[in-house]
Amino acid sequence: MSIKTSTSESLVLQADNILLDYLQNDGSRKQILTDFSMQVRAGEILAVLGPSGVGKSSLLRVLAGLKQPSCGQIRVHNKLVTSPHPRLAFMFQDPCLLPWLNLEANVAFGLDFRSQPKLDRSERRQRVQDAIAEVRLSEAHRAFPRELSGGMAQRVALARSLARRPEILLLDEPFSALDEVIRSEMQQLLLEVCHRHHTAVVMITHDIDEALLLADRVLLLGGTPGKLLREWQPQQPRPRNPASEAMALMRLEILQTLQGALAPEPDMQSWMPTI
Repeated sequence: MSIKTSTSESLVLQADNILLDYLQNDGSRKQILTDFSMQVRAGEILAVLGPSGVGKSSLLRVLAGLKQPSCGQIRVHNKLVTSPHPRLAFMFQDPCLLPWLNLEANVAFGLDFRSQPKLDRSERRQRVQDAIAEVRLSEAHRAFPRELSGGMAQRVALARSLARRPEILLLDEPFSALDEVIRSEMQQLLLEVCHRHHTAVVMITHDIDEALLLADRVLLLGGTPGKLLREWQPQQPRPRNPASEAMALMRLEILQTLQGALAPEPDMQSWMPTI
């Protein structure tokens, strides 16, 4: 399946001059991320790479409206975001399923939140059923989390996000705990869902190959404080071959750019694979 994104599509998400810092015990402020800007278009998959501590997860929470930046603005359809937005959905590394609810109830969880549009009972049920079918778990809709494999649990987490019918999915390393086979299946499912609904995605990942295989654009954060070092745009149509010369060269460029940047943490070298 070949999936391409047109650059003429309208912007759905913008981050302008984002600064993230926090107050230290001595009263001084420590900058985590500085002067970060980006734009995401409908149907586009954007991957954000960078070592631990550079501010990737904090940035994702700012994009979701869960955390306010120290400076800068987040906009959805050019409207300022200052709280959780109904057109944004968030997936974490942990599926965060509630053990006392079955699969169907876990997918429905959150549809009644104040930030979500009001749904009557039939609309709510239809959304849940459609989302479960989309991740191919209809036969397990009555199962409880303890009965699910890791891959199935992440499918439930994806379905929970899809039930909100978001325009933008924010993913914080959602597949990193899965084995290689299940991870590949989840990556393909994500591509199918984004293609079907024209959903924009911002995905945090430590996996360079995952970024190159899935993303329309790859952003690399690094330095102290963290900042945008460089952007790449794979030109190969999907499915992409990770062993191709183009992918190998891009992977090497990313690693070299990381090695040339000031590490935000002393153990940055332990994060980076050997070239």
